[in-house]
Amino acid sequence: MKTTSKLKQVTIRFAGDSGDGMQLTGTQFTHTTALAGNDLSTFPDFPAEIRAPAGTLYGVSGFQIQFGSNPIHTPGDEADVLVAMNPAALKTGLRYLRNNGIVIVNTDAFGDRNLRLAHYEENPLESPDLAGYQVFPVEMTRLTKDALEPVELSHKEKERAKNFFALGMIYWMYNRPLDATLDWIQQKFARKPEWAQANTLALKAGRNFAEATEIFTTSYQVDEAPIEAGIYRRISGNEAIALGFVSAGEQAGRSIFYGSYPITPASDVLQYMAQYKHFGVVSFQAEDEIAAVGATIGASFAGSIGVTATSGPGLALKGEFLGLAVMTELPLVVLDVQRSGPSTGMPTKTEQSDLFQAMFGRSGEAPVPVIAPQSPADCFWAAFEAVQVALEFMTPVIMLSDAYLANGAEPWKIPDLDKLPPVRARIVEAGTADFQPYRRDPETLARPWAIPGTPGLQHRLGGLEKQDGTGNVSYDPDNHQKMTEYRAEKIERVNRFVKPPELNGPESGEVLVVSWGSTFGSVLSAVEELRAEGHQSISFVNLRWVNPLPELLGQILPNFRKVLVPEINMGQLGNLIRARYLVDTVGHNLIKGQPLSVSGLKSAILKLLED
Repeated sequence: MKTTSKLKQVTIRFAGDSGDGMQLTGTQFTHTTALAGNDLSTFPDFPAEIRAPAGTLYGVSGFQIQFGSNPIHTPGDEADVLVAMNPAALKTGLRYLRNNGIVIVNTDAFGDRNLRLAHYEENPLESPDLAGYQVFPVEMTRLTKDALEPVELSHKEKERAKNFFALGMIYWMYNRPLDATLDWIQQKFARKPEWAQANTLALKAGRNFAEATEIFTTSYQVDEAPIEAGIYRRISGNEAIALGFVSAGEQAGRSIFYGSYPITPASDVLQYMAQYKHFGVVSFQAEDEIAAVGATIGASFAGSIGVTATSGPGLALKGEFLGLAVMTELPLVVLDVQRSGPSTGMPTKTEQSDLFQAMFGRSGEAPVPVIAPQSPADCFWAAFEAVQVALEFMTPVIMLSDAYLANGAEPWKIPDLDKLPPVRARIVEAGTADFQPYRRDPETLARPWAIPGTPGLQHRLGGLEKQDGTGNVSYDPDNHQKMTEYRAEKIERVNRFVKPPELNGPESGEVLVVSWGSTFGSVLSAVEELRAEGHQSISFVNLRWVNPLPELLGQILPNFRKVLVPEINMGQLGNLIRARYLVDTVGHNLIKGQPLSVSGLKSAILKLLED
């Protein structure tokens, strides 16, 4: 007799060839899990090649999800369940599986050729290699083809539905209904009824197999998570960014001009923005990175909200034009979805290595505000706030997301659009007396935004230094000193406008952990777990605005014996803090293309507590 066991949280990893549909399988499970009311976090992990050679180790595509009845901040360090569609997926996936974890394998894929491609000398299913795991061998390919016997598709086409067979088994294992996925299948394949039939039969066959077979003896129940009341949807970071930009444009009453050149992992944002023409969004796919930012600055000059996006290599190409935007003091948002570098690097893997480039990657003294979202859902608010600051302070703003946030997903509470914060555009009206293009607001030091063609607001713009007030070309040394100081002070005053970070924990103690961007979830989980284990002298602050550094940081740093700065780089924020505050920070720096693990962070913090 089969039993049901209750769990608080679960981590599942789907792994297979790029053509096995693991991203789709994971996405469908995520959608169904969100509808079930669980909190969740996901991590798609796939190769850069569009279709890597089947069966190879570097061609494995993975999708990991952690869900639970408690708050979830990361996709999990170790999987409880690994679904491996071939030997390569098994070999690469085992490093993510906990001891005694569940392995569900497609035994039909464990032929001699696939074993050789995965560098197995013998079949791991017939050796002691898997002795420390609960192994469930399933002939997924054969069972899928048997279930699809009445469907008029070729054997090869029928085999492609095996991912839905695997999904059906996992739905049974975790008491998930099929309804949402069945509805999606009907909508997706409305014009291909044979494919709709095939995937429907495969999904149901997988569930029925798990229910009927004797190898699966236990299913699991994960209750709903206590979440704030509201309307939620599953959202990825790139999707949230697009919605944040569009919402900010609506609040400002200005159209968004989105100029971009496709580059992984930022390309999705261009595709999403192109869908919002009815909100006045103009999307422009340029011939290269330089043309994209040049056109976007032109749009800002003309009165639109200019937004451009790229990844690390493209940010380098945009550097000269960013200096022009600093000099002309035009509102501009530059989205950098960071990836592993340098150069082409590992395009689909995550990293935080563009912070120095965002801070200093321009000629001359050219400071800009830098904001970093902390989660996929927070990407909406970071994009919205970046536009706010760009317009309020008449400055370019760099937003540093990364591949982990871009492709990851979590539940997002849809905000009340009537309660969104205001976004003010400093538009100068026609007939303004004694207009001067560089007359500064006494509070923000921002100059006015004069739209070309407005009567009485003629002015000159360009890369040459401006005279204070008039904006005329000036080579006066004292004026250059003054304008340089103005531009720097204007960025510092962003601190007066944005919400300061919150200190999580006591105001003094043994260890202060300072994070930025996507490391937030891992650090928060590590700190919470250590406190639950009795370590109460740990505090945590996550920096949303990395430039300017918040005043709170300077106030609290001296209050702690040790300061840990975890980053997916070689210590860039740590170096900035050390230089600014003369504090001997300790780095926890891993550059593996993966998010920081909670267990690794706990070990680093414990080491500092013991020193």
